[in-house]
Amino acid sequence: MRLFRLFGQAQFGKLPTGERLQRIKNSPNYKNGAFQNLSHTPDLTDGATYFSVSKEFFFGKHKRLQPLDKIPSVKTELHNLPPEENVLVWFGHSSYFMQIQGKRILVDPVLSGNASPFSFTTKAFNGSDAYKSEDLPEIDYLFLTHDHYDHLDHKTILRLKSKVNQVICALGTGAHLEYWGYEANKITELDWNESFSPAEGFQVHSVPARHFSGRGFKRNQTLWTSFVLKTPTLQLFIGGDSGYDSHFTEIGKTFGGFDLAILENGQYNKSWKHIHLLPDEILRAAKELRAKRILPVHSSKFALGIHPWDEPLNLISENNKFEKLNLLTPMIGEKVELHNPDQLFSEWWKQIN
Repeated sequence: MRLFRLFGQAQFGKLPTGERLQRIKNSPNYKNGAFQNLSHTPDLTDGATYFSVSKEFFFGKHKRLQPLDKIPSVKTELHNLPPEENVLVWFGHSSYFMQIQGKRILVDPVLSGNASPFSFTTKAFNGSDAYKSEDLPEIDYLFLTHDHYDHLDHKTILRLKSKVNQVICALGTGAHLEYWGYEANKITELDWNESFSPAEGFQVHSVPARHFSGRGFKRNQTLWTSFVLKTPTLQLFIGGDSGYDSHFTEIGKTFGGFDLAILENGQYNKSWKHIHLLPDEILRAAKELRAKRILPVHSSKFALGIHPWDEPLNLISENNKFEKLNLLTPMIGEKVELHNPDQLFSEWWKQIN
């Protein structure tokens, strides 16, 4: 009984019902009572078991999962950005703000200090939680790639409710938002390969990812996705969590390349390689997407994997010495100029213990 009360708390969200559930059941991506990936995607890699993974996670000798020093950041004033500035500001992990053609866009905001239903677990690294909900201006479009706690944070979503004009999310995720008080007419849910035009000159396409979803025991009742965002001057790949597969090549062919691809780079492990990109896969995925610039995210804020906290940035930088792609490595809060392909960034993480 206590367990049922626990999972009935608001932060766990709510499963889809009614018309939303019927739409889910009509989706070609929903079979046997759950959403499915395009390719067979086991939870764990062959040879791994939940016991072995738990043993490694809780009892393995892991080094430097969190930095000893404070994560550096830059505090960009977002409320008063000149409307002509086209910029991206990363908040650590997979949360970031963009201003494009005067539109203010927010992706997967987790700004409450932890990525968990409980405030005492999965805490942000010291210094990485530099931005709070009050630092954000009014948001035209809030994008949500899926409903995991490190991408959809109950406290942050509540604090932003009065600022958000339109939510664009994966099919089923709107059930959480309505439960938390968002108006249904402000929520647009997309299945894979569906499109939506929120304003003249702007178009959003939902495209496949290889992952899973869920905030409780029952998995895959809501969809996980990536987004293609077309603006009057740019084409962006807003990558949700995803393991490697052929969908990157297909998306690159379909959309003809991207000015910027934002791809997850962190919280990986050989035992769950099907649902997160491994270090040697992210640049391959970027090339298959035909990306002109690459922004790696999903690191530098939370320890959800068991690799050293700075390993994702170290490995992608080292691998890129051969690939020579245009790799962006901003500090938290540092402006990325979306129309400046020559902008350079420091290897800031190498100065931290």
